[in-house]
Amino acid sequence: MLRIESLTKTYREITALDNCSFEVEPGRMLGFLGPNGAGKTTAMRAIFGLVKPDHGSVTWDGMTIGADLRRRFGYMPEQRGLYPKMKILEQVVYMGRLHGMDSASAHEAGNAWLDRLGLTERKDDTVENLSHGNQQRVQLAVALVHDPDLLVLDEPFSGLDPIAAETMSDILTEEAAKGKTVVFSSHQLDVVEDLCEDVVIINDGQIVLKGVVRELKDAAPIRHLEFEIVGADDDLLDDVEGVLHVTSRGEVRTAVVDASVDVRRLLLKAQETGAVRHFAYTTPSLTDLFREAVR
Repeated sequence: MLRIESLTKTYREITALDNCSFEVEPGRMLGFLGPNGAGKTTAMRAIFGLVKPDHGSVTWDGMTIGADLRRRFGYMPEQRGLYPKMKILEQVVYMGRLHGMDSASAHEAGNAWLDRLGLTERKDDTVENLSHGNQQRVQLAVALVHDPDLLVLDEPFSGLDPIAAETMSDILTEEAAKGKTVVFSSHQLDVVEDLCEDVVIINDGQIVLKGVVRELKDAAPIRHLEFEIVGADDDLLDDVEGVLHVTSRGEVRTAVVDASVDVRRLLLKAQETGAVRHFAYTTPSLTDLFREAVR
């Protein structure tokens, strides 16, 4: 189990991490979320000793993380961690060797992952000749080649087309199902909601929300309302108490409302206004939770 305890890191007058604590169990996938500059990358780098915290600890199965333990981890940084002029297969094999694999095993695993990621025909190309999305795939192969116990990925879906994103999702799901611990950050909250059982939201260096996604949604003091009414005015919900904010797309309105709002009154008001084509009242989405947590 990965445990981050009271992690604090400052850079002069900037507090990047402020007493952050959370844990991730084996076989679980955790979405690590926050606005730009919230502290996500700093926390991830601390796991690998790339950032030395001022206070707090990062442990794996109760042990302080040293060089031997880190060889059992896989890391995919947001910024390119690849050698641009090195051939793809050579690079994946080289990274596997750094994690303690012998040459034959590294070649076998490297070829297998490049095949799974659709890069077999490009294995003798240099990284600098790949598209952004294909470079992401190589970084994933590097993170996985040594069969790590922990995967930490910083914005792994950045720049991927829908097919590549689906492949990435399938691989992460499979790794978690094997008992691996998976942590990844992303600004694509719909992807996180689909994949992750657990979530941690950080803002200005502090953890502002954490827990099981389903439980957080059920316990939230807000609800998600979406409806479409023919000919409805833009100010339809202006005088309704408990409506926190509303967005419109054509005749479709999406609102976040207080959980105490009587949805039956809202439906009656909608029916009095015009023909109701669509009316849905649900627990909040992860996007709703994120907005309220960092607002």
